[in-house]
Amino acid sequence: MASERLQKLIARAGLASRRRAEQLIIDGRVKVNGAVAQIGASADPSTDRIEVDGRPLPSAVRAVHLAVHKPRGFLSSAHDERGRRSVVGLVDAGDERLWPAGRLDVKSEGLMILTNDGDWANRVLHPRYGNEREYAALVNPAPTRAVLKQLRDGVTLDDRPVRLLAARFALPPQEVERGRDEVGAWLQVRIGEGRKREVRRLLGAVDASVERLVRTRIGTLRISGLRSGQWRHLRPAEVGALAGERRR
Repeated sequence: MASERLQKLIARAGLASRRRAEQLIIDGRVKVNGAVAQIGASADPSTDRIEVDGRPLPSAVRAVHLAVHKPRGFLSSAHDERGRRSVVGLVDAGDERLWPAGRLDVKSEGLMILTNDGDWANRVLHPRYGNEREYAALVNPAPTRAVLKQLRDGVTLDDRPVRLLAARFALPPQEVERGRDEVGAWLQVRIGEGRKREVRRLLGAVDASVERLVRTRIGTLRISGLRSGQWRHLRPAEVGALAGERRR
């Protein structure tokens, strides 16, 4: 395993946030191979002994970052007491414990991210890093262009104005399987931070029933190449881009 910054290893082990981990290092509470660590130091948890307050760092497992195309009817949660199908069950992650970085409701489909890297997941989800979400939505009846403009301008939900960053007529990408009995029109819509069921609620506010909702993009990551139920590991550049890291 390659060396990584100490604050990242501490955060991944679940002891503290990355910022809090930096403070632990500054306060002299972190040691590597018996020596007090300095801010900016790196270590390899497979060969170095890392201690926080005199206790060995819990096993810093290999960071896993996966993209998966969730089918309709699958839950976004890692486990379900009622035994329903979970998106986590679609992937082969060995002994790694994964959880979703963001969710889709059970009726929705499309791109999701699974990881065991909590600090990274928090960065992906934080509005500061600007990871917009893009969806293909089959709506019935087909909205007028005036209605699409209304969605871009904003409608009131829960006594506050909410809007789509973009809304236009567009067919879904080829990774989205389509049926012959489709009724309505396909839209491409884009939101920023996003709240629970926000796209469905926005469309419902203009009397557009959502027949299908498929997430096709999260930030710089697209659903490209993933059919329903398929998954893959993210490339290092994709992992960095989603966390707001720029290439040097």
